[in-house]
Amino acid sequence: MSNPATPAKVVRLRPARRRAPGADKKSEIFTALRRAIVEQALQPGTKLPEDTIGANFGVSRTIVRDALRQLADAGLVEIQKNRGASVARPSWDEARDIFDVRLALEKLVVERLAGRLTAEQIRRLKEHAAREEVASGGREPQSVRLATEFHVLLAEMTGSETLARYVGEVAWRCGLTLTLYSRPHSSECGVHEHLEIIAALEAADPARAVEVMETHLRGVISRALIGPPGNTADLSEILRRYTEE
Repeated sequence: MSNPATPAKVVRLRPARRRAPGADKKSEIFTALRRAIVEQALQPGTKLPEDTIGANFGVSRTIVRDALRQLADAGLVEIQKNRGASVARPSWDEARDIFDVRLALEKLVVERLAGRLTAEQIRRLKEHAAREEVASGGREPQSVRLATEFHVLLAEMTGSETLARYVGEVAWRCGLTLTLYSRPHSSECGVHEHLEIIAALEAADPARAVEVMETHLRGVISRALIGPPGNTADLSEILRRYTEE
C-alpha cells in the first residue's frame, strides 16, 4: 500500500510593502538638493523656502518639509523655528570632528573589503574612478561630489547597512564642509589615491588598504582651507537645473 502524498507546505506570502504617497518625490527632492549642496550650487546659508521648492518639483509643502527634515537629519540642512530651512554652515571645529569620525569608519570599511570584493565590484570601482578622472579637469564641485560617491560606494559594498548609513552621512557632510573650507583644486590628487585604494583591496592587503585610506583622508583634510563662500544664484534656477537631471 503506497504512502499517502505528503501535504504541501503552506507558504504565507507577506503583502508587498507599499510606499507612502509622495515617497518617490521626497527621495527625488532629497537627492537633488543634496547634490546641489555638495556641488556648491546651493551654498551654506542659502534659504530653502518650502513653497519655492514645492513649485519646482510640483509637490505639496508637506512633502518638501519631509525631505528637508531628512536633509537636516543628514546634517546638510538647518531648520530653525519661524525662520525655515537653510543649507547648513558647519564650523571649522565641527568639520574636523566629522573628518575624524569618517576616518575611523572608512578604515573599518577597507579592512573588511580587502580580498573580498568580486570581479564585478572591482570593475564598478574602476569605472567610477574613470568618471572621476574625466571630471578632474572640469568643475571642482563635481569632482568633490564624485569623490564622495566613491567612498559611499565602498561602504555599500561591505553589505552592512549600518556602515553604509553612517559612512554615507559623514561623507556627504564632509562634502558640504569642502564647499566652505577647501582650496581650489583640492581634490586633484583624489583619483590617484582612489586607484591606490582599489589596488590594495584587489591585492587582498588590508594593512595597505587602511594605510592608503588614512593617507588619502588626512590629505583631504590638510588640503582644506577656510575661505569665504561665493555668491548665491537664484534658487528656482538652481532647482530647475537639478530637477531636469
